[in-house]
Amino acid sequence: MALPEVDVSLTIPAHNEAENIGRVLQDVMAVLAVGGRTYEIVLVDDASHDDTAGVARAAMGDATRNLTVVTHKQQRGYAVTVCDGLRASRGKILAFMDGDGQFDPQDLAVVIGGLDHFDMVAGIRNRRADPWYRSFVSGVYNRVVRIAFGIREQDFDCGLKAFTREVWNAVTPIRARSAVFNPEIFFKAHRLGFRVIQVRVEHLPRLAGRRSGGRLIPIARAMRDVIRLRISLAMSWRPEDARRERA
Repeated sequence: MALPEVDVSLTIPAHNEAENIGRVLQDVMAVLAVGGRTYEIVLVDDASHDDTAGVARAAMGDATRNLTVVTHKQQRGYAVTVCDGLRASRGKILAFMDGDGQFDPQDLAVVIGGLDHFDMVAGIRNRRADPWYRSFVSGVYNRVVRIAFGIREQDFDCGLKAFTREVWNAVTPIRARSAVFNPEIFFKAHRLGFRVIQVRVEHLPRLAGRRSGGRLIPIARAMRDVIRLRISLAMSWRPEDARRERA
């Protein structure tokens, strides 16, 4: 039997975030429940070996019924992890936020609240709390994406976004298996006529655990995938076809 729909689903991707995930969950529960909304948190545990899921269940306490855990037996990477969580979500509104504690829960409230007037709301990180080389590489990557896809957004890979169920249904299936899944969502949403906006959000220092990403091989793969995905979409994806499938 299918589970009932909820107002908001928040996907949290996590790999070895046991030191952070409890605080993150306790902070976001109050935000998600504002105004009596029903909610679920979909934690996607990407093959953690530090009991991230167990810490999450303990942190939720009496609200554990609002927690769904999706477990990867082998590490699948950020893009697959986020998309698996979104596919498992039951909400009218879908959001995702990193599980490392580097986002302010009040910014989650702002992003979700923006859906009163827009179909998709995405964060732009203020003063990224990352090493200089990550910010440099991100700047180059964002420029390449803007040129390849003809879209104007900044900070495509900010791990704080929200959109309506209608947007998600329209942009799926997601073809990208790497970080390029973010530009793919932006590109399709624009071509389908959805209202998209970005808002400034804080990016906080990581207090515990080790950051992933920023290594040369994944970065080179993402650059390659920008070109591959753009060619694939140009050859075999049409907004009018997606609209007919939604009708």
